[in-house]
Amino acid sequence: MDKIKLIFSILFKLMLLFFVGSFLNVLLLKIIPVIITPYQTYNYIAGDGLTKDWVGYEDISPNFFRALIASEDARYYEHNGVDWEAVEEARVHNNKYPNKRRRGASTITMQTAKNTFLWHGRTYVRKALEVYFSYLTELVWGKQRILTVYANVVEFGTGLYGVEAASQKYFNKPASKLSKRQAALLVAVLPNPIRWNPAKPTNYINGRANTIMARMNSVRLEE
Repeated sequence: MDKIKLIFSILFKLMLLFFVGSFLNVLLLKIIPVIITPYQTYNYIAGDGLTKDWVGYEDISPNFFRALIASEDARYYEHNGVDWEAVEEARVHNNKYPNKRRRGASTITMQTAKNTFLWHGRTYVRKALEVYFSYLTELVWGKQRILTVYANVVEFGTGLYGVEAASQKYFNKPASKLSKRQAALLVAVLPNPIRWNPAKPTNYINGRANTIMARMNSVRLEE
């Protein structure tokens, strides 16, 4: 009996430590830039290099945020981290068409949580933590900070992270000067930034960029 109590005591303390530690970490990153993420660390150790340059929300063209929302999360300002309506839509689609490419329901917030705090991989544990950090960042950071962090940690090529570094490499200009087309091209390659180059788009990427641009007009950024 004493051993059981000890085990529960240890588990409770570990859980408390995790929740307090994760909250403080998220709170700190509301103020300071994300220095490096677990995913970036892993790839750097693997030899991919590390090129990034943190910029604030005001130093990123609104075109990029509009393109991102238009492509990845049309209901971004309507959910609190997880779009359960999209989850249900994806479940129905995947059950109806099991032989087709599976549809995901990951929001911008969920992608930010994964890219900032977690590892990449398809496990229930990681997905549960992704949901937890999604709700936590929505609570502590708010929509604008989430967009800022996403834009700075997302991968755009081997060892290349963030919209500023990508804009400089592919278009030789700061992220603040991205045109509507350039922003759409950057977002269009995100499903596989290692395979595709926004500066040398394939017909497929050009088509994706055209679709994103058409949707951008209806996106209104909130303060």
